[in-house]
Amino acid sequence: MPHWTRNIQGLFNLFLESHCLLCDRATPTEFCLDCTRQLQKCQLTRPHYLEQQQLPIFVWGNYQGTLKRAISSLKYENQPTIARPLGNWLAEAWLNSPFANRQVIVVPIPLHPTRQKQRGYNQAALIGEHFCSVTGLKLHELGLTRQKDTAAQFNLSPQQRHENLNKAFGLGAEFCHHRPVKPVLLIDDIYTTGATASFAAKVLQQEGIAVAGLVAIATSQRHNKA
Repeated sequence: MPHWTRNIQGLFNLFLESHCLLCDRATPTEFCLDCTRQLQKCQLTRPHYLEQQQLPIFVWGNYQGTLKRAISSLKYENQPTIARPLGNWLAEAWLNSPFANRQVIVVPIPLHPTRQKQRGYNQAALIGEHFCSVTGLKLHELGLTRQKDTAAQFNLSPQQRHENLNKAFGLGAEFCHHRPVKPVLLIDDIYTTGATASFAAKVLQQEGIAVAGLVAIATSQRHNKA
């Protein structure tokens, strides 16, 4: 190959080169090798550790370190492409779990329309898209609707959380006239106290729709990974 051709090819590759969404290092994927390693360290060995609760919960990792930063970038720094690797990892863990053969449909925890318009997307729905593309499950993005623009749950007391989420959810357009036959698997980015999942599940259950549980990328409940 002539020298000038190699130079042009090198310049072309430079323009095509992407950068890590967390540290800006050059990488062909969303995350560089170092950030990927740090994210994998947050993964739980047993992601379905909360399965004995009334509403079964399946989470991929602990909400800490690099995983916490990745989710924050996804939600607040206009980085929707971060949903792809996170959704894929959650799906791979699901497929390797005892729940892989369950016949369910996936419904993301919705954002209030005002907040979704400000953000430009619902991170739970994006994660759900990639989760479903790997698992082969069907996503019903409009299964639920957010009727109340609620405050963040993290710093609220149990009573405040209850008041905050009371009547926050409603049945979405997809299910208003046609109830699904298969149980619903809710999906979200973070599992904290379980209040959000419980209120969302209650809306579906009151309409005769079974809820299989919730899957999420991370939990803020500290847990031993072993």
